[in-house]
Amino acid sequence: MTVIAMTREMGSLGRDVALQLADDLELELVQHQMVEHVAGKMQLQESSVNRFLEGKAGLLERWGINEKELSHYTHEEILDVAASGNVLIRGWGATYVLRNVPHVLCVRICSSKESRIDVLMKRIGLADRAVARKEIDANDAAHARTMSHLFHVADWGDPLLFDVVLNTEQLSVATCVNTLRAILQQPLFTANAASQSMLDDMRIEARIHTALRSNAVTAQSNPSFEFDLEPGTGRVLLSGVVFDDNFATTAEQLIAKVPGVTEVDNQTRILRHSIIGP
Repeated sequence: MTVIAMTREMGSLGRDVALQLADDLELELVQHQMVEHVAGKMQLQESSVNRFLEGKAGLLERWGINEKELSHYTHEEILDVAASGNVLIRGWGATYVLRNVPHVLCVRICSSKESRIDVLMKRIGLADRAVARKEIDANDAAHARTMSHLFHVADWGDPLLFDVVLNTEQLSVATCVNTLRAILQQPLFTANAASQSMLDDMRIEARIHTALRSNAVTAQSNPSFEFDLEPGTGRVLLSGVVFDDNFATTAEQLIAKVPGVTEVDNQTRILRHSIIGP
C-alpha cells in the first residue's frame, strides 16, 4: 500500500512530477478534491474555503470560517485519504500531518523563485515577469499563512519535515519520478501492522477532536480537560478538570460513538467553587 504526501508550490513543476508518478504507480492523485469534502463537512461553499486558503476571502467570509474547525476537519480528511492507500496527496499540509507515519513518503518538490517565475510565464503565457513574480509571492504567502494558522508550522519549508527534497531547477521531472520510485522500493515505505496501527490511532484522535469541536457543549474551553488514546486498543482515558457534569457526560458520550473507540474511561473531575462567607 503506497502513500505519498507531496507539497504544492506554484511553478515548481511539482504537478508534473505528481501526475507522472501517480500514473506510473497507478495511484489516486488527490489535490483539489480535498476542499470539496472539507467544505461539505463544515457546511460551507467550496469557493469560500478556497478563497480563505488563498488569502482572497472577504471580511464576511473570514468571519464565517472557524480556523480551528477547518484544521480539525482537514486533519481528519487527510488521514482518511491516507488510510485508503495507493494514493498521492498533493498539498493541504499532508506532508506535515503524515510526517510521523513510517510508511508515508513525504516529499517536497521545489525550485528557485526565478526558475518558478520562468515556468509560470511559460505555462500560462505571461509576458510580464513582475506579474508572475507577484502571483508566486501571493501564493507563497497564502500557503505560509495556511500552514501557520491550521497546523502551527512556523517554517513549512524546513527540510527536516520531509523524507526527500528535490530541486527541479537541477533535476528533470523524469529524474525526480525515477528517484521517488527507487526510494519507494525501500522496506520502510511499505505499510506493516505497526505503521498501519499508528495511522489508525491518528484517525481516531482526529475524529475525537472533530466530534468535541462540533458540539456546543464540548467546544467550550475547560481548565485542563484532555483525552488519551491507548495505542492499538481503541481505549480512551478522559482526565483533567471540567466545569460541570454536563461537559464530562457529553464528552464521554460523543467519544464513545467515534468509530474505532472501544471503551471510554471517564476520570475527569468537576471544578467545585467554594463560597467563602464574610
